[in-house]
Amino acid sequence: MSISTQPQSFSGDEAAILQELMNIAFGKASADLARVIDIRIVLNVPQVELMQADGLLGRVREETRIYEALSIIEQNFWGKFSGSALLAFPASARKGLLSLFAEEPGERNPLLEKETLLEVGNILIGACVGKVAELLGDSVSFSPPRLNPHVLLHTLATEIVPAQLGGPDKGAILMKTVFQFEDRDINGFLFLVANQDSMQWLQTALRNFMAKF
Repeated sequence: MSISTQPQSFSGDEAAILQELMNIAFGKASADLARVIDIRIVLNVPQVELMQADGLLGRVREETRIYEALSIIEQNFWGKFSGSALLAFPASARKGLLSLFAEEPGERNPLLEKETLLEVGNILIGACVGKVAELLGDSVSFSPPRLNPHVLLHTLATEIVPAQLGGPDKGAILMKTVFQFEDRDINGFLFLVANQDSMQWLQTALRNFMAKF
C-alpha cells in the first residue's frame, strides 16, 4: 500500500478509504473491458497521492520512465467529483492492442489504431470514474477523449496536464494504477487527477461513506 497525505488536507483514514474505493473502481473498469475483449486484466494495487498540481508532470514522467514514447488518452470529467484522466500505453503497444479487437491481423491502419485506443480509453476511464462517483453519491459527465498517439518521454510537455489542474498554488489528488493484459506483453497506466475544487466535497463524501459502516 502506498498512500501519501501531502498536502495535509486529507486524514490518513480518508486517504485509505479513497484508495479502497479506487480499488473497487479500477476492478470495475477492468471487468468492463474484459467483457469486451474476453481477456483478463491484471491490476496492481491502486495508489493515492495528494500533491501540488505542478508536480503532476514529473510524476507521470517518473511512473513511465522505462518507456521511450507513450500513447496518451486524456478525458476530462466533471460533477462534484471533477478532474481529468490520463490513460498511457507504451507507443509500441498499439499493434498489440489492435490485436485484442481485430479478428485477423492486417496492414497497419492508423485510423483503426486510433479508434481502438479511444475505445479502450472510453471503457476504462468511464467505468472507473463512474464507479467512484456512484460509490460517493455523485454522477459525472465526460468530455470526448483526446489522443496523442506518440509522445516522446524526454520531451513530455505540459500540454498533457490539463491547464485547469496546473499552477503551483493548486492541490490535486493523483490516483494511479498499472495494469497488464494477461498473456500479452501490454502494460498500461491509468492516472485520475481530481482538482482542488473537488477536495472539500470529496472529504465530506468520504466521511459520509465511512459513517455507513
